[in-house]
Amino acid sequence: MTQQGTLYIISAPSGAGKTSLVKALLPQLSATRLSISYTTRPARAGEVDGVNYFFVDEAKFAQMVAAKNFMEYATVFGYHYGTSHDWVTHALTQGTDVILEIDWQGARVCRMFQPDSLLIFILPPSKAVLQQRLEARRLDSPEVIKRRLSEAAKEMSHSHEYDYIVINDDFSHALAELQAIFVANSLKTQRQLVKNRSILDKILL
Repeated sequence: MTQQGTLYIISAPSGAGKTSLVKALLPQLSATRLSISYTTRPARAGEVDGVNYFFVDEAKFAQMVAAKNFMEYATVFGYHYGTSHDWVTHALTQGTDVILEIDWQGARVCRMFQPDSLLIFILPPSKAVLQQRLEARRLDSPEVIKRRLSEAAKEMSHSHEYDYIVINDDFSHALAELQAIFVANSLKTQRQLVKNRSILDKILL
């Protein structure tokens, strides 16, 4: 019997450190994969198609929406992002845990598909620190940063809807807290009964 994988949905305002935390977390998890979203956003320097995102044009994205290929999709700063329903479902049924990095609206939709998913919200220690991090990235103009901060306030107002909140003040501490969530979930009784059935059968006889 294969244990159904868990869908971990991680959200955060831009600049909170979500991507860096997930990148550092993944090597510590043996059976977890990061869901790769489709997007119409142009690739940034160093990004690779099929690794960071599946980069598609507007027409292809619209075709996938019409075919109901997405578990959820959204428009962020003029670009479209979507999560493949078939890819996520297949991975979960194979016993693979999946991390999905999306906003609060997408999280709501995905939880309807996967009611047992775990939702984690990454917060910055303050709005001032968030602004400093956005400016330090040197990726956006002052106007775009202002828009991101406005969107961040809206995004953070939904953090109470999540199962867990991790405050990324100290990176190492935030990473340890994030890893603890994954470890705790792997030790739930139902998962242990499947993963360690032979051991538990002998002990619990």
